[in-house]
Amino acid sequence: SGPAQTQENYPPFDLIKLGENDYRIELAVAGFKPEEIDITAQQNVLIVAGRKIEGPEEQSNDYIYRGIANRSFERRFALADHIQVRAADLKDGLLAIELRREIPEAMKPRKIDIGGSQEQVGKLASKQTVDAEVEKA
Repeated sequence: SGPAQTQENYPPFDLIKLGENDYRIELAVAGFKPEEIDITAQQNVLIVAGRKIEGPEEQSNDYIYRGIANRSFERRFALADHIQVRAADLKDGLLAIELRREIPEAMKPRKIDIGGSQEQVGKLASKQTVDAEVEKA
């Protein structure tokens, strides 16, 4: 429960399922401006990093107590296959990252009808019959 533990849990986040294939990650990043946050998606990892840029007003203030977390952070999220980052928005101190699972058409399960095309089945059956008669002869 040292500083590494605290850093690992900062900033706090929620993971919300919005629909069958839609998700949202919300991170509490109060005090950060959009230009101080980097969001990077590479392979199956989403990296959210915040680098606090202290302006002259923060440096000149004489704090008696400073309890608002203003430290830099890096948070990594493992993404499942085919998860795409759709958008990100920062509002009221919450960073919302929209995700969607987009399975390629070729990988989606397809229902195969039994007896499918009668024409194809007929051709297949007659060819097998011919092959069987040739083997007998």
